[in-house]
Amino acid sequence: MADQLIALWTVFLLGTLFHTQLALIPLFHGLSVLAPHGHVATDISEISSVLWLMLAFFILPLMAMVGICFFDSRQYRLAHLWLTLVYSVLNVAHLVVDMSILPVAWYQVTLMAWLVAVGLGLNRVAYHWFRESHRQSHSQGLQSTH
Repeated sequence: MADQLIALWTVFLLGTLFHTQLALIPLFHGLSVLAPHGHVATDISEISSVLWLMLAFFILPLMAMVGICFFDSRQYRLAHLWLTLVYSVLNVAHLVVDMSILPVAWYQVTLMAWLVAVGLGLNRVAYHWFRESHRQSHSQGLQSTH
């Protein structure tokens, strides 16, 4: 299951990168990509919190993948399961936001829907990985009492 989790996280991260790439492609065709939210930053420091949040959003799955390789405890598996659930909630929220920005960029919505599906797959595999640790600890407990 560890291989499946790492593969799903990798697909998720590549999809996240491509979501950003899709938003920037208009620049190569002379079009603006400014979001119509009313505020235009004049200095990088004005968006530093956004940059840090985006770094955290991207680095946590990277850390999760490394953790899958090196930590096999029940506590880690539970924390990992919760991380996948948080990301699924964030992805659904992002999908809703993408559908509310007019005009709707259906290519972005399609990609986000795919990422939500990948996230649900992550939830499922992470849950089974966590349950597997419960079965292992339970069977070890039974063996040690006999």
